[in-house]
Amino acid sequence: MCFASRFSSLVTRHSSLATLFFLLLTLPLHATGRVECNSLNSKILSRSVPYCVVLPASFDADKTRKFPILYDLHGLGDNEQFLVHSGLWNLVEDLRDNQQLKDFLIVTPDGDASFYINSRDGKNRYEDFLLEEFFPFVEKRYRAAPGRANRAISGVSMGGYGALHLAFRHPQLFGSVSAHSAALIEKLPSFLGPSSSGSPRSRVLGGVFGNPPDPVFWDRNSPIVLARIANLAGMKIYFDCGDQDDYGFDAGARALGKILTSRHIPHEFHIFPGRHDPAYFAGHIPASLQFHSRLFP
Repeated sequence: MCFASRFSSLVTRHSSLATLFFLLLTLPLHATGRVECNSLNSKILSRSVPYCVVLPASFDADKTRKFPILYDLHGLGDNEQFLVHSGLWNLVEDLRDNQQLKDFLIVTPDGDASFYINSRDGKNRYEDFLLEEFFPFVEKRYRAAPGRANRAISGVSMGGYGALHLAFRHPQLFGSVSAHSAALIEKLPSFLGPSSSGSPRSRVLGGVFGNPPDPVFWDRNSPIVLARIANLAGMKIYFDCGDQDDYGFDAGARALGKILTSRHIPHEFHIFPGRHDPAYFAGHIPASLQFHSRLFP
């Protein structure tokens, strides 16, 4: 006899169990959010770009309400589902259940290996895609609240680079930015090693920055360089990195901190114990989620 048949038989024989079962069905359950994954056909990129959006329960409960939005950018080798397969979506739900997080949208596009910028050869205009297609599409489809104060951006590793780059390059768009273990490189030649054109790191960066990477193009897009000249008035900034980062990105984070301090730009910066790995990201992403949550209207 299958489970359903056995359960039906028990309920029939025991009216008290039937009553209990009915009561359980009629009890109000705690509303939970959901994740919606879809794709956007991009004319700029000539391909379909997958994305996922984490929606709070109130998104479905109130069809007229508009929400702040956080764009959360994944790292190299990951994809648009990193909040789901990493278990961070459950963390978001727990924080909301404990009233430690406001209701806002969290959106992750598939960034592939783009670093979220336009490539040097012009073949992959990912930054243009975000600005001209993705952001407007998402904010209309998912009832995002308008204005800089309601728009934030965050990321890990390559996504941290992308978040800082986009925020510093387009500060009029974002009220706050955060990054964990961002791929910040202060001195490109030393990072690539003695035979730069054939090094594994150069090959990884080559599709975006040229092979070997073009130092001029690199500097033009580097968050460290942009931080020296960008108008960051009013922007709230948070970033952290592990003290044993496998790629030495802690040095880049320290360099960025010094630049912001020298310009008297308020920011929150931490070097924590840890490496460049999922355990470090999972341990510190809650801090940036709460950082943005406090700032949203």
